[in-house]
Amino acid sequence: MIENSNMAELFTDIKEHVLYLQELGVDELQVDFAGLTQKAPERELPAVEKTVVHEPAMIPELPKVLPTAKQRSGSRINALPSLGDRKKPVPSNAVSPAAIALARAEASEANSRELLAAANLPELPDSDETIEQIRHDIGNCTRCPLHEGRTKIVHTTGNFTADLMFIGEAPGADEDAKGEPFVGRAGKLLTQIIEAIGFSRETVAIGNINRCRPPGNRQPTLPEAHTCRPFLMREIAVIKPKVIVVLGNTAMHNLLDTKVGISKMRGQFHDYFNVKVMPTFHPAYLLRDPHKKREVWDDMKKVRDYLASAQPD
Repeated sequence: MIENSNMAELFTDIKEHVLYLQELGVDELQVDFAGLTQKAPERELPAVEKTVVHEPAMIPELPKVLPTAKQRSGSRINALPSLGDRKKPVPSNAVSPAAIALARAEASEANSRELLAAANLPELPDSDETIEQIRHDIGNCTRCPLHEGRTKIVHTTGNFTADLMFIGEAPGADEDAKGEPFVGRAGKLLTQIIEAIGFSRETVAIGNINRCRPPGNRQPTLPEAHTCRPFLMREIAVIKPKVIVVLGNTAMHNLLDTKVGISKMRGQFHDYFNVKVMPTFHPAYLLRDPHKKREVWDDMKKVRDYLASAQPD
């Protein structure tokens, strides 16, 4: 049997907890009274003392209005901070500003693609821009953190009416110093590849997804790539090449919006608004693994043959 003093203290605790929940804005409280039942100790008691009642009716009716501060004085709930003074928890899934900017850029680009698809445009839209106008819009770009460590902005160069365009990842140290794409060791190898299929650097267009060198030649982050990519897409609309060769995973992923590895994508043409896209290994990768040169050569022969067949009679 529960003594009267213990019962009174129990009711006081319950009232204070319920008042606290009401202050937090809890409108409804469900209690499993059956789950609160404890097994009575096994001892000989009079029959009346063995009866333990756990009915809601045993709980006194709560006041409909919260007690005043004076009424709560001396109560344990009074030691709790008021609702206005409690600090709001910071959600663990808070989104960073960089993630928000990336999401907006992706939404904008996705909307542009949907508009093109809805208009049933099989080809790149006509552009009345010039490369000079695009460069003017880029200006002394500070749109992403890469500008902090760059020496020069590396713009797309070459023939801006070319049938063939090469797109890489980002400038390296040599490109950053000179302000031109693919002028280091990897660039010399790319020149040899271009010449092997009957072209020259002056007859093709060459650019990168990003125009500023990432620190330590690391891969550009998604926000960095998504910030710079729209300018490249505008250049493609101006140049209107028949074939784009994307060099390496980063360039391929950003242009074709795919996460498939380049080993599975290379060797076959893919479509970018009726522009043929041939993914192949980056020349820098070939410097580390020369055995892949044979695969790149096979890819470039397909590019050469396609362009030869696409020439007017």
